[in-house]
Amino acid sequence: MDLTLTTRETDGRTIVSVGGEIDVYTAPKLRDKITELVGAGVYDLIIDMEAVEFLDSTGLGVLVGGLKKVRANQGSLQLVCTQDRLLKIFRITGLAKVFVIHDSVEAALAG
Repeated sequence: MDLTLTTRETDGRTIVSVGGEIDVYTAPKLRDKITELVGAGVYDLIIDMEAVEFLDSTGLGVLVGGLKKVRANQGSLQLVCTQDRLLKIFRITGLAKVFVIHDSVEAALAG
């Protein structure tokens, strides 16, 4: 399974929609996209994970790394995720307390 990334801007915020699997093979693609956006001066990111089917520790590491990059520039990285199996990973690892996780892109934009 491949990883799909689409980026759009809404209300001055950048939304990265991720689809497929974020694993040891595909995570570098997401990391490169976050690095590219931060390098271009985009520090407020919303990562829409509604179409993500699988997430492993490498993917979690990329998200944490992205959070550190935007915070170094006084930015934010918020997640959109409603899938129980993914939310469970965030809860078990304690990352549910680190990331702001919304149930829709609209909620993330309003937040």
